Amino acid sequence: MIRVVVGERESIDSAIMRFKKKCEKAGVLRDFKRSSYFVKPSQKRRMRRLKAIRRALRIQARMAS
Repeated sequence: MIRVVVGERESIDSAIMRFKKKCEKAGVLRDFKRSSYFVKPSQKRRMRRLKAIRRALRIQARMAS
């Protein structure tokens, strides 16, 4: 559970920004999106393979330039 303690003179806006950053860092939204619908195992493998290919191409492009 993510907690944000609001200081005495701190604005609500800055507290909300800190909360959003903590949620992003913890991966709460990413986990929620991933578990919101079922993905077949074959589809997971395909997505992982495509992600690896994209990552390899990005690394290759960096090496070339």
